Amino acid sequence: MKGVLLVNLGSPDSTDPKDVKKYLDEFLMDPRVIDVPKWARTLLVRGIILNTRPKKSAEAYSKIWWEEGSPLIVISERLQKKIQDRINIPVSLAMRYGSMTLKNGLQELVDQGVKEVLVIPLYPQFAMATTETINVKVEELQKEFFPQLEITSMPSFYNKPEYVEVLSKSISEKLDGLDYEHLLFSYHGVPERHIRKSDITKSHCKIDGECCKTSSPAHQYCYRHQCYETTRLVAEKLDLKEGTYSTTFQSRLGFDPWLQPYTDRTIERMGKAGVKKLAIVTPAFVSDCLETLEEIAMEGEEIFHEVGGEDFTTIPCLNDRDDFAALMADWIEKWRIVDIKTAIA
Repeated sequence: MKGVLLVNLGSPDSTDPKDVKKYLDEFLMDPRVIDVPKWARTLLVRGIILNTRPKKSAEAYSKIWWEEGSPLIVISERLQKKIQDRINIPVSLAMRYGSMTLKNGLQELVDQGVKEVLVIPLYPQFAMATTETINVKVEELQKEFFPQLEITSMPSFYNKPEYVEVLSKSISEKLDGLDYEHLLFSYHGVPERHIRKSDITKSHCKIDGECCKTSSPAHQYCYRHQCYETTRLVAEKLDLKEGTYSTTFQSRLGFDPWLQPYTDRTIERMGKAGVKKLAIVTPAFVSDCLETLEEIAMEGEEIFHEVGGEDFTTIPCLNDRDDFAALMADWIEKWRIVDIKTAIA
C-alpha cells in the first residue's frame, strides 16, 4: 500500500524559553542550516546564540501563538485533514524539527501497512536548509529503521502551472479592490554560499544577475533562480506591470553575504522614497509561521510606518486553502496510479 508523509519546518512545544531553546538547538545545529565545521557551529550556536536568542525568540512566538498552539502546526494539520478527506491512502504529518518527528511520521504510516511512501516537503522551491535537509534525514531514517520502505520525494513545484494558478489566485483575491502601489515578493533568505554549493554544474551560479536568467541544469537545485522564477510566473499570470513588483529576501543570520536585496531594507527604502501603500507576499512558505506572521506582518509593518508608509497589507500563505489541498490531493492520486514525475510534469 502507498502512503504520504507531509513535512513542514516545525515549532517549539510551547513559547517557554526552555522549549524554544531546545527547538533552536536542533534547528541551528543542522549542518544544512548553518553549514560550517561542527566545532564552529557548536561554538556559534551553543556558545553564543542559545545564550542570548531563546528569550527573544520566545517573545516573538508569544506574539503569534494561537490558543490551539503553534500556527504552523495547526495550519499543517488542517491541510493534512483536507488532503486526507480527498484520497483513500494514508496521509501523515511530520516536522523536520521538534516533537512531531520524521521517524514518528514514517512509523505511523508503517503501522497502517504502508510499503511505499511519498514524502512531500511543504516548500515550493528547493533549498539546502529546507527540502534537502528533509530528504537527507528521511534517507538516514530509512536506512536505520525502515529498510523495507520504498521512499520517493516530491520535487520542487514552484513552476508547475497548477501551483502558479493557485498561488496567483490567492494573491489576486487579496489584491482585489485594494489600492496599493507596490507588491513585494519576499522569500526566506539563505547564504550565497548555499546557492553555489547546490550548483550541480559547479560553475553556473555566479549570483551576478544573469545566471538565474540563463537556462542551465543548475536551476533544478538553485533556490535563487526558483524564487525569481516564481515571481516572474505569478507576475505574468496576474499581468503585473513592470516596476510595480519586486523580489526580496528576509531572515539573514551572521556576517556572511546572504541573498539580496534584503526585505527589511527594501521596505525601509520604499517608505523613505514615498511609497505609502505596500502589499507583501511570502511564497517560500505554504504555511504561515513565525517568519511570516511576526517578522514580516509585524516587524515589516512597523518599519514601514516608522519611515512614513501608511497601508501595509500582508497576503497570507496558501495554508489550508481548499484549492491548494485539492491540488496536492490530485498530485498524490496521480502518483498513486503512476509516479510522481508524471503526476506533476
